[in-house]
Amino acid sequence: MAERNRPAPSSCDCFVALPPATASRAVIFGKNSDRPREEVQEVVYLPAATYARGAKLKCTYIEVEQAERTHAVILSRPAWLWGAEMGANEHGVCIGNEGVWTKEPVGEEEALLGMDLVRLGLERGSSAHEALQAITALLERHGQGGSCKEEPTPFVYHNTFLLADRTEAWVLETAGRYWAAQRIREGTRNISNQLSIGTDITAEHAGLRRHAQSQGWWSGDGEFSFTKVFSLTHQPVRMEAAKARYCAGKQLLQQHAGRITVETIMDILRDKASGICVDSEGFRTTGSMVSILPQDPTLPCVHFFTATPDPSRSVFKPFIFVANVTPVLKAMSPSFGDKDPVQKVPRFQSRVDRRHQLYRAHQAALDLMETSQEQGQKLQQTMRDLERQGLEAMKEMLAGGVTLHPEELADLLFDCVDTEIKFYE
Repeated sequence: MAERNRPAPSSCDCFVALPPATASRAVIFGKNSDRPREEVQEVVYLPAATYARGAKLKCTYIEVEQAERTHAVILSRPAWLWGAEMGANEHGVCIGNEGVWTKEPVGEEEALLGMDLVRLGLERGSSAHEALQAITALLERHGQGGSCKEEPTPFVYHNTFLLADRTEAWVLETAGRYWAAQRIREGTRNISNQLSIGTDITAEHAGLRRHAQSQGWWSGDGEFSFTKVFSLTHQPVRMEAAKARYCAGKQLLQQHAGRITVETIMDILRDKASGICVDSEGFRTTGSMVSILPQDPTLPCVHFFTATPDPSRSVFKPFIFVANVTPVLKAMSPSFGDKDPVQKVPRFQSRVDRRHQLYRAHQAALDLMETSQEQGQKLQQTMRDLERQGLEAMKEMLAGGVTLHPEELADLLFDCVDTEIKFYE
């Protein structure tokens, strides 16, 4: 168990492993989304679409220019907003974000949320690098800002991102409209609510160094470290806590280097001793995702989502992009349209019940685990057995040992959610 006097973590952890750190010729991506304890996270599939030139797009708070074509995406997102905490697209691109505080001040003025940028990158990027270019262009044009919690009291932060595809990964770190990015071509990398890009900068905002000089943060002489220049001198408590999680995550990845699998990343996301799996009074891990992205383009990418809180007591369910995907309505929250408190100004003056059917069933299961040890252990074993079935089927498919028909793949996530709800009932 984590130490009692350790500051409670209040955000997220992202991981990526690339060959030769992985057990197979594949890139593996994972993220825990740590959010306000009662916030509901849903999993939503959105098909590819085309739009008229000049069309506008309403994100969580502001409008931006719509792309003429968007890619199909699968998103895990807080049910009240437009964007996403994490997700993947039909081209095997995965993105997750983290909150961060830097010398560049955060403002309450509404702009793009980091979670909006996650979705925008997935919808517009056919590779990790292309998604990064889309995100940075939108960031420079529209900025980032607005409350990141469904509460009247604003909670504002800037963002770091981990992006991955079948061949490489990128870390993107921001401070206001300024940014730096680092390409990762092998090994492992993780991010945890702090700046981590030093002098190894692959790409950056054109005015980044000039801005740092103008603020007196960098003399202009010697090496330029994004972390040293932009990190706060006195870090907020939540960022101090993030250092321990970052180091623990890095160590866990290194312990398994050369043999990292999907299950390895799932185990890391379930690790409570390190604080990576959060279960505190105010925050907890509200959703988790793990993806395997084979380097062989003839093999499908497989994405696993929980759509429920606490991965240590949740089931990772598989999803594969195919034509005519069946919507998973039981993992989608109800819509409130114009009556939604997020749509009214001032925002968040009331609350609505956003729990979807899977979330409600899972809540009942968690209550059982906490009130009856024997029944709880049986249910936990049943959940692991269900997850294992999905993992084994995916392994056989990627190894060429079994072929699933398109109709089966289209219903894959739907069937897994339906089965999980029946187990809980």
